[in-house]
Amino acid sequence: MPTDESRRRFLGTAAAGVGAVALGAGSVMAAGAANSELQQQNEAAAGQRRAAPPLAIASGNGVAAVTKAVEVMRGGGDTLDAVVAGVEIVELDPKDNSVGYGGLPNERGDVELDASVMHGPTRRAGAVAALRGVRTPSKVARAVLERTDHILIVGQGARDFANAHGFEDVNLLTEESRIAWLRWKEGLSDTDKWGPSMNAPVPASPAGQKKLVAEHRRATFRLAEDYARGDDRRRDDILAWAAEVAAKPPTGTINCLALDGTFDISGVTTTSGLAWKIPGRVGDSPLIGCGLYVDNEVGAAGSTGRGEEVIYINGARTVVEYMKRGMPPQQACLEALKLIAARYGNDHGKLKEIDVNFYALNKRGEFAGAAIWSHSVNSRGVRRRPQFAADDGKGGRLLDSAYLFERRP
Repeated sequence: MPTDESRRRFLGTAAAGVGAVALGAGSVMAAGAANSELQQQNEAAAGQRRAAPPLAIASGNGVAAVTKAVEVMRGGGDTLDAVVAGVEIVELDPKDNSVGYGGLPNERGDVELDASVMHGPTRRAGAVAALRGVRTPSKVARAVLERTDHILIVGQGARDFANAHGFEDVNLLTEESRIAWLRWKEGLSDTDKWGPSMNAPVPASPAGQKKLVAEHRRATFRLAEDYARGDDRRRDDILAWAAEVAAKPPTGTINCLALDGTFDISGVTTTSGLAWKIPGRVGDSPLIGCGLYVDNEVGAAGSTGRGEEVIYINGARTVVEYMKRGMPPQQACLEALKLIAARYGNDHGKLKEIDVNFYALNKRGEFAGAAIWSHSVNSRGVRRRPQFAADDGKGGRLLDSAYLFERRP
């Protein structure tokens, strides 16, 4: 596995090769001065936020990540060191079922991970997709950036590459995620990924799948019993959680962006992807310009949520391009979300099942998060408003995101 010393040596050499692109403080303050006032996009918009670096923002599951990222930068670490160290906390946390170890699997029960990194000063990127057996895909993506002239390595090739660089091969499926997968298999006909998109009727399930329902139901209960170790309440909680994620699979991911005291920027996006996906499916997270984009002269953006929608509009790059034109981060995120809504004619009936969030920061230290909807609703009817994590010198905490549409009951 690459050492810290070798990484610093690489980054220093690469930076010298492409030239320093960080703007001076005066240029940073001058850039986009005409856009210092942001008009509210809706009553619940979070408003423009700004902080002196070091600064880190992340998706809502990234409070620990932003705290760690700022700690690394204050200790003299590079922005890429910072964001990768931050998301590693979440990748290694088995309680987060949307990222890394313990992530929800594909339809066969295999966990496949995607990740991308971008380093602003060297203008380089690395990514992996459909990676099995490695808990920290963000670190493998970084190795792609540092050790190759490629950008994206996928599938078995990514696994072989990781193993060759010393990454341990492990079973990524935890017992909790296995229970959820088995629970999903019980009702496969209604929630599989085969057939047309949301604009067409869902086809009947493949022949023979119904015969497996009783078997999977028994297996789920047995596994939950064993996992709870005689604790009936814990067993029931596990089964309830499994039923919820089986009925409404989360599209969780973690994106983390960082700005340091020299106004350099890096970013990372890492995920286990869409739960119960067809094996080999790749979303937006490892695609540079979709789930992540960094322009060291402008800013950075990332996304979480329904990856296919983000891919259609080249989401993260679109947000950064809007900022390049002078839009503050919040407005840039909302404008990108409008492109997604426009694909469905702004039809709320079609958009109601689409969950997309953008996160962005610029060279001036302005930052924001934005979502399509004012809140999400889980299978139990619990409402949750969109939030993102930030450490802007006040410690890691959650902040409310702006949103495009008010969700009506």
